[in-house]
Amino acid sequence: MAPVRCLLPLLVALELALGPAAGQLRRPLALGEAEELAEELWEAGGLPGDLPELEPECRRLLSAFAEGSAALTGCLGRRARPVRLCQDCHRHYHRLIAQYGNITRAVGNSSESHNCAKSILTSDRLQMVVTLSVFFNETWEAANCANCLKNSSEGLSNSTVEFLDLFNKSLTCFEHNLQGQTIYLSPINYTEVCKNCNETYKMLNDLYNNLQRMNRQGGESGHSAHLCIDVEDAMNITRKLWSRTFNCSVPCSDTVPVIAVSSFILFLPIVFYLSSFLHSKQKKRILILPKRIQSNASLVNIQEKYS
Repeated sequence: MAPVRCLLPLLVALELALGPAAGQLRRPLALGEAEELAEELWEAGGLPGDLPELEPECRRLLSAFAEGSAALTGCLGRRARPVRLCQDCHRHYHRLIAQYGNITRAVGNSSESHNCAKSILTSDRLQMVVTLSVFFNETWEAANCANCLKNSSEGLSNSTVEFLDLFNKSLTCFEHNLQGQTIYLSPINYTEVCKNCNETYKMLNDLYNNLQRMNRQGGESGHSAHLCIDVEDAMNITRKLWSRTFNCSVPCSDTVPVIAVSSFILFLPIVFYLSSFLHSKQKKRILILPKRIQSNASLVNIQEKYS
């Protein structure tokens, strides 16, 4: 009888589900009558379907959104490490956005039916569909995935495809030159990696810097923000392998200008003090005798000459 008693709180809902028979339940039911009715429903398999809160079309839209949410959540979870969110999950995301749009625009067919958007989105305090939509939008914007995609979101942009191609070539070069050695060996054993993969790594690093420069100016995607998380994570992984694991370094192409400017700055104090010393040195003073003294001296000389 315990299962029967568990159905008692649903008697109010039965009035809605039983249709014309609900008029017979409007009078107060005795405990025995309620138990008998509940037992009959239990033996018949419980309530006749879900409570009719949504029209079939609205249920279809809600089911599609639920399946799209599950697909996108699974994709984000599987592509979380290493990060491949934008390149592998953009189709799931845009499909879910379209499904959410279908809900916001959908209206029931019958004149007495409720708006699907109102029933699904705002009929309760939790508003779960809205909450899920906001979460996915914020996650997508935080990942800056729009900066990896074409304007029409059909796929990855050309610059992103080029970057990922170079990234894969760099990893392939690293793996090939390691020659099966473990990654935690002495840095001396990574000389082949540094020598043979230097050109590929330099091309990848230059392309990443160019993408950053273009992105600050509102480049290919038209969004001025950080690069998408896929590109940033790929570059971080490559730089850590190159500098920390393999202990490699890229020769700076601007070494000569840097040395020249540094040397000039270092010699400025010497030039300053030397010029100050030369300008401050006093010239030897030339003694100029007064005219009176000169005439007396001349007279003395004349006297000495004739004496």
